[in-house]
Amino acid sequence: MTALRPAPPVPSPPAGGTPPAAPGPRRIGWADTAKGVCILLVVLWHVVAKQYLRLDWRLGLPIPGAWGALGELLLPLRMPLFFAVSGMFALGAVNRPWRVVARSRVARFLYLYVLWLLAHTALLNTTPGFPTDRAADALGLLEQLTITPSNLWYLYALALYFVIAKLTRRFPRILVLGLALALSVLASADLLAAPGNRAGLYQNLVFFLGGLYFRPAVERLAAAADWRLLVLTGGVYGSALLAMTLTRSQDVPGVWPLVSAAATVFGVTAAAVLSRWSAPARLLRSIGRQTLPIYVMHMPILALLGLALAGPLSGLAGPWRAVAALVQPLVLTAAVAGICLLLHRGLHAAGAGRILFDLPGRRTERGPAPQPPFTGPPAGRSATRL
Repeated sequence: MTALRPAPPVPSPPAGGTPPAAPGPRRIGWADTAKGVCILLVVLWHVVAKQYLRLDWRLGLPIPGAWGALGELLLPLRMPLFFAVSGMFALGAVNRPWRVVARSRVARFLYLYVLWLLAHTALLNTTPGFPTDRAADALGLLEQLTITPSNLWYLYALALYFVIAKLTRRFPRILVLGLALALSVLASADLLAAPGNRAGLYQNLVFFLGGLYFRPAVERLAAAADWRLLVLTGGVYGSALLAMTLTRSQDVPGVWPLVSAAATVFGVTAAAVLSRWSAPARLLRSIGRQTLPIYVMHMPILALLGLALAGPLSGLAGPWRAVAALVQPLVLTAAVAGICLLLHRGLHAAGAGRILFDLPGRRTERGPAPQPPFTGPPAGRSATRL
């Protein structure tokens, strides 16, 4: 199971995104909840940064600034938590033979990345005023296909991370994690050239590997989660975030990964607590099982909606302008996510789902992969535990 998958009509196995021939193992509710929250936060950030803050609200109230500040404060949480949950469910795939990993993970994610990159390039070039990365020529497209991924970089990263995890599965964990942490430290402190979304590739490998190596510890944290632990982990995350913000130390080596680690611990705890609330948990779990269509389709939809709404929203007067400024990011986030899921359902009904949301011809995995303990150093040498 990975953090992104299409919505199948029956339960899917943890490593796949298509309907299985036989039911897979029971899903983990808090993990689906976490993924649902993460994808909505991704959409919300893009709504705020790429559409909302670019409108001329002409308000005497600091509402737009508050939305912008909230989006930036959540930056250490969204993608690190997303990758940690993805890593948790990568163990079965990593323990499979290379030919299986290469097709079911690496080729699948690269195929989806290339397919939707071409779709984004075509669609986003129809809205040139929308502020996002797009290839303007063949050279730019080649760059996005190879060294500097587009805003679909999460798919590119998963393909790369599975290769790294498979190649290093017999290496000492502390060595692999140490190198991944060093890469994150260098990239987050701007000590390593990382234009565009390449920085995200460098910064989040450590969280994917952390979820992969320490799944039992993460599961124990989620099982122990209660309101007291939520307050404690939230306090640690909030304090670290406040200290980083007040001291403007986000570029100090090690600060950003440390704050992101605190955010990830808080995110796991919050998702576990939230998953016990029946009504919101049911909705978030449903979204968490359908993150792929939202991820790959939300940007063009946002670009088109932003173009259509710019005039009407800028023309609002009186108290309606303040009301719109207060609720518009939430309403547009919900609308974009909902449209993505409706389109996904329609495309599946039309028979295009197997091509647009999965690798054509990929054989469905029947049940979970065998999961021996992850190969690491012998006990007493350099093994680490949380």
